[in-house]
Amino acid sequence: MLSILIPTYNYTIFDLVLELKNQCDCLGINYEIICQDDKSNSLYNIENEKINSLGNCQFNTNSENYGRAKNRNKLAENSKYEYLLFLDADTFPIEKNFISKYLSEINESAKIVYGGIRYTDKKPSNDKLLRWIYGKKREALTVSQRNKNSYLSFLTLNFLIHKEVFKKVNFNESIPNLRHEDTLFSYELMKNNIPIKHIENPVFHLGIDEFNSALKKEHESLIALKNLFENKLLPPEYLKISNLYSKIRKYQIKLIILYSFKILKPLLLKNISSSKPSLFLFDIYRVGYMCSLKI
Repeated sequence: MLSILIPTYNYTIFDLVLELKNQCDCLGINYEIICQDDKSNSLYNIENEKINSLGNCQFNTNSENYGRAKNRNKLAENSKYEYLLFLDADTFPIEKNFISKYLSEINESAKIVYGGIRYTDKKPSNDKLLRWIYGKKREALTVSQRNKNSYLSFLTLNFLIHKEVFKKVNFNESIPNLRHEDTLFSYELMKNNIPIKHIENPVFHLGIDEFNSALKKEHESLIALKNLFENKLLPPEYLKISNLYSKIRKYQIKLIILYSFKILKPLLLKNISSSKPSLFLFDIYRVGYMCSLKI
């Protein structure tokens, strides 16, 4: 019936697994929960090892760091049921009928089912505001909002897929382990005409990064994105920011943007790290940083 797959790295997931197990047990279904740690700090795994004491649940640790793409592929490879439910470690179901909602979507059609994401309304500390605001504005979309661009609004932290479908479009392990493996995954879904059904079955995203960590990940994301379209794995027009960068190069104004970015960078950083970060200014920062990349 259902294999619940949770890739993890430096995160404690016992409470998440216990909640999922309780929901599955109440439904009386055949299931397994497999958690795969990508060789993280052993301090996190002291708590996570308790997962192995739960029925139908297992926690494993990789002997080396695989990276996000390979770790997810290995989870699918080691699963035994025909339906795969992928959840990120830093998520948590909002509703007690989370599993049953996904089960109601199981049928013979080859599709992805994406339940969505939410952020708590409680305002975090100032050093986490940028990531929190970005998440609430850009990621925590309603079903109707997601359906306007069903592939780009898909995130790989909470989705159901048939195992045979996953084998056709699994995560690309050849790209650098930087970010955007989920973007490439969604593009492959589109190329293979595999539809994404958006439903209202969200999880809370709990792992909100502090500013320096969020900015570092954004830098990695932009490096990865540039790598993807320069290696022709992803067309520049697939994402707004890469499409804009492509036009900047086409009209030969990259040096102007780069010069402006060097002047404005301190002011942009001051705003996006403040208690009132502007997503518009964050976008300007992202474009400027992309223009500064040498790859």
